[in-house]
Amino acid sequence: MVRASEQEQESYRSRLFNFKWRNNENNNAARHAKSLSVETGLDEAATGSNEPEPLTIIHPSQGPPLLRSAADEAALAAALAREKQLLADMEQMKERFSKLLLGEDNSGGGKGVSSALALSNAITNLAASVFGEQRRLEPMPAERRARWRKEIDWLLSVTDYVVEFAPSQQKNKDGTNMEIMTTRQRTDLHMNIPALKKLDAMLIDCLENFKDQNEFVYVSKDSPGSDCKRNDDKWWIPTVKVPPDGLSEASRRFLQYQKDCVNQVLKAAMAINAQVLFEMEIPESYIDSLPKNGRASLGDQMYKNITVDFFDPDQFLNSMDMSSEHKIVDLKNRIEASIVIWKRKMVYKDSKSSAPWASGVSLEKREVFEERAETILLILKQRYPGISQSALDISKIQFNMDMGQAVLESYSRILESLAYTVLSRIDDVLEADRAGNKRSTPMESEDETLVGSMTLSDFMGWDFDQGNSVGGDLESKKDTSDDQLVKEKLSVVTTKKTSYLETLGGVKSPTARH
Repeated sequence: MVRASEQEQESYRSRLFNFKWRNNENNNAARHAKSLSVETGLDEAATGSNEPEPLTIIHPSQGPPLLRSAADEAALAAALAREKQLLADMEQMKERFSKLLLGEDNSGGGKGVSSALALSNAITNLAASVFGEQRRLEPMPAERRARWRKEIDWLLSVTDYVVEFAPSQQKNKDGTNMEIMTTRQRTDLHMNIPALKKLDAMLIDCLENFKDQNEFVYVSKDSPGSDCKRNDDKWWIPTVKVPPDGLSEASRRFLQYQKDCVNQVLKAAMAINAQVLFEMEIPESYIDSLPKNGRASLGDQMYKNITVDFFDPDQFLNSMDMSSEHKIVDLKNRIEASIVIWKRKMVYKDSKSSAPWASGVSLEKREVFEERAETILLILKQRYPGISQSALDISKIQFNMDMGQAVLESYSRILESLAYTVLSRIDDVLEADRAGNKRSTPMESEDETLVGSMTLSDFMGWDFDQGNSVGGDLESKKDTSDDQLVKEKLSVVTTKKTSYLETLGGVKSPTARH
């Protein structure tokens, strides 16, 4: 019985082996047939021919020209051009971010500036190279516009990774909720970066709107037969030439509309920049350089004018000598220094009388003096938007370590400068129209308000009665002649000799820039 069982097992193994062998043979035959079909290109089911035909394989870049259409040639050329451009952009991006990591110190010795200052300088230098040549009211070239959009997006991409923790709810599998902390973009960046991008697009669109204008032209000082010469210090800017009869009514309204739009962009950029600078910490090096009290910073006469019982900011500014940019910046520096001193004294109000910040002035009076100084400083900033930065602003930018604040400050500052430049070019056209057309129209008398003649209430959005000091000052100016009023307004706006963007190129730090 045991023998019969062994014979049955041997028979079963033999049958199983034969089955596996035949199965492998059939699979190998099928694979061989498929391989042969691919190699020889046989298609017996379709043609019924037993003669093998070679299979022709054409490489996309090595095939005969006759086998590719013109559309295929164009698509291949476009693909190769895109690949080449992507490689060039990648190399340029590597260079830019390598300089940011090195802190503008190519030796790699670690002696460069901070990452925040390097990023701020990179945005400033990019704007200077792109917008520094914008001396006319005309659209930006497509190449420069594409370069600006591409490279500013590179630099702004850093803000996508500046995050903060925020509480959030997570639902578990058993249905219970658990509070966890997640990351999101920092609040100030989330709010201000999209707003600044919108202002950027509005300025570029404003320049694009002058594409079809043909009523005024620009004449260079070196042009043959040119009799148009600038009488101010901006000799390098081309002179505007309008028709003998002046601009048409539609052109005047178009220019005024564009001016109002750019003016709104300017005020928004100024507000964001001022808020960011206010939130930056004051460096210790700046504090150490301050005098002991506000009187020493302002001077006796200026301190007396601020601390009078009945204070008028317009009367104070009228008593100051602001005939040059240097004097305006010096006034800003003195006022900002006094504000910092008074604020620190209020912080240290509970300290001993022997402390260096102690003083005999009461806390209430010091707070009033600080508010008056801030009012004067605000009027100066909105009346002279193109003026150079103060010592406090430069010090804050130079010693700032916050990457998000560095991006917001530099981006808003360059948009503010570009908006001021566009406003100046629009004012040049309107002034040429007024000079060529002596008669004034009602539209001109109502809409000839320049940036420098805006009141503090207009800038801040306050609604005061006409009886206040600022409104009374404007009412008194209505009695003067038109020519005198225009000269007075232009003297306020064009006190700046050079626009801010024209002095930005090739800088390494805010101190060297100014």
